[in-house]
Amino acid sequence: MNTTQPEALFVLSAVSQYIGAVIAIALFDEVAPQTVAWFRVIGAAVAVIAVSRAWRERWTHAELVAAGLFGVATALMNTFFYLGIDRVDLGIAVTIEFIGPITVAAIATRSRRNALALLFAIAGVLVLGGTEIDGNALGLFFIFLASACWAAYIVIGARVAQFDRGVSGLGIGLAIGALAITPIGAPGSLDVWSSPRLLALCLLVGVFSNAIGYGIDQFTMRRIPIRRFSLLLALLPVTAVLIGWIALDQQPSGIEFVGIALVIAGVMIQEREQIERVERTVLTEPS
Repeated sequence: MNTTQPEALFVLSAVSQYIGAVIAIALFDEVAPQTVAWFRVIGAAVAVIAVSRAWRERWTHAELVAAGLFGVATALMNTFFYLGIDRVDLGIAVTIEFIGPITVAAIATRSRRNALALLFAIAGVLVLGGTEIDGNALGLFFIFLASACWAAYIVIGARVAQFDRGVSGLGIGLAIGALAITPIGAPGSLDVWSSPRLLALCLLVGVFSNAIGYGIDQFTMRRIPIRRFSLLLALLPVTAVLIGWIALDQQPSGIEFVGIALVIAGVMIQEREQIERVERTVLTEPS
């Protein structure tokens, strides 16, 4: 893997994440989105803790609190994202969700370039929101909540990243996050527990979307210079649109392509000097 181009690994990570989303969407006919999200977080927590052996490390109270807040933000982000993509096309949902991290970048750097990036992103979101608002207001609301959680995830991640514990903090955080959303995800989960097929698929979502995708990101992001970071992030909504188009027959309209292009332009324009270290150390796109 050391000789593999970072771009190829980044795309592989994105494909893995959105294949997990496609599996999740297929499950929504049988399992509630919030329950699928709960099992996703559980599956990811088990996988990451097993790989990192996080239980062998000693954790201070402050570290557990920070990791817990990070995990709760991640778990809620996953939950709101799944509630959103149950109503909004995958590619559009991923694109709109980018308003969170772009806003964080604009506030963190306070540069004209990031202000311009935010304007592009807002314009794109307004275009996409205008095409989706009829009958999808609730879906958009959930996507905006997921976007806010992504912003919180980045900010809180700055604290977790300082611990320099690799993915151990992620595993502990996801375990705490899974416990936090239990009242949301556990109701209605009996059918999953009683069906080996549904249980395996729900946990597989966590492996694809969190464990594999995030694991590749952990390896890749440390090898990418700042000037390439935003360009690679712009591949995420493109990948989500393509996966949604191919796997779910979710073809964007012409005006939706315009909105997506505006947000991608915002992602590519922004400067990320002050937050790129955090996102590299923690993760990239966690939905």
